[in-house]
Amino acid sequence: MDVSSIVALLVVLGFVALGVAATIRLGRKKDEAAREAEEPRPPAPSLRLDPGVGAGKSAPSPEAAPVRKPEPARKAEVPKEPPAAPAEAGAPAGREKALIIPLPVVKPLGAGLERTRTEGFVGRLAALFRGGTTVDAALLARVEEVLLTSDIGVKTTGDLLEALRVRFRPSGGDLVREVLDFLKGEVQGMLAGLPHGVPDLPPPPGPAVVMVVGVNGTGKTTTIGKMAFFFKHQGRKVLLGAGDTFRAAGADQLQVWGERVGVPVVSGADRADPGSVLFEAAKRARDEGHDLMIADTAGRLHTNVNLVEELKKVHRVLGKVVPGAPHEVVLVLDATMGQNAVRQADIFRQAVKVTGIALAKLDGTAKGGVVLSIARDMGVPIRFVGVGEGLRDLRPFDAAEFADALFAGPTEGAPS
Repeated sequence: MDVSSIVALLVVLGFVALGVAATIRLGRKKDEAAREAEEPRPPAPSLRLDPGVGAGKSAPSPEAAPVRKPEPARKAEVPKEPPAAPAEAGAPAGREKALIIPLPVVKPLGAGLERTRTEGFVGRLAALFRGGTTVDAALLARVEEVLLTSDIGVKTTGDLLEALRVRFRPSGGDLVREVLDFLKGEVQGMLAGLPHGVPDLPPPPGPAVVMVVGVNGTGKTTTIGKMAFFFKHQGRKVLLGAGDTFRAAGADQLQVWGERVGVPVVSGADRADPGSVLFEAAKRARDEGHDLMIADTAGRLHTNVNLVEELKKVHRVLGKVVPGAPHEVVLVLDATMGQNAVRQADIFRQAVKVTGIALAKLDGTAKGGVVLSIARDMGVPIRFVGVGEGLRDLRPFDAAEFADALFAGPTEGAPS
């Protein structure tokens, strides 16, 4: 082979080698690009400040920070405002609507008589007359049993039976509804002869004095607190006297009620003489221009002779400070006690002249018929009834409202 042929062969082999090298290099670049595309990119640096700055750490120097090209400024988005509410008629332009906070709704009397109406004598009478058409002697005998076992009282029971026997005449309609409507009218008549409701107290400026008596546990101090709330919102300037000095924490409990209602309380040392404490309370009420003082009294066992004498003494002391005081003596009774409450009332009436009754816990009993026994058998007006735990749940007693609430509402499913 000559020299020229060898040179030509070498040139061809060189070009082939260059082509192979270029192909291998291009393939490596493609592989590297593919791997870079598959690897995740680090997140963009945040613009938030280092939390350590201002807390003892220094901010990084500008030289240490990498230099980045400023991003183009974005147009700030303006938040959209909600559409304005239409202005009230007659309201000035630009003035916001006032926030109105409704007061607690006063519980209706009917809610406090629910158990008496469904489980007590009203519901039991409805069960007796349901499905009947006449009222005979056998039915009246069962009516008498229901009334006597429902704390109605012997005298009131006899009056209601006589009325059913003599004056009630069914018309052939719904006997249950006719009997209950008839009894409602009789109850209204029984209660109508007494001055129920808020007592007629002397007007300002002289202080009217209300003496509250009752056995411990009947709700006496709680009733006093609610009475203070009631009279304060009637425009009276009220002061409380803590005369129940022998009961553990009796004065403290009344003090709590005074703070809750916003009226001052005059109290003495533990086991101090109740007469002296209430003397000072009445004197302060007179000198500071209070137009109502409510006096709490001892409420130990009502058969205790010493208690009876203590109440008589307090009655006299109040009259020495304020002529004519006490102007009202309210006896607090627990409605859940039924006829036992009536017997308590007899004891207190022997000690002081009870002029009115506050019947507590009426909502927690089926013995609401005791109201009739107290008013009819004892002849004492009912001033207030408690139908709940709230401050506004002590209600002035209204005879017509009581009768309507007692005999109103459905009677289906009443117990027999």
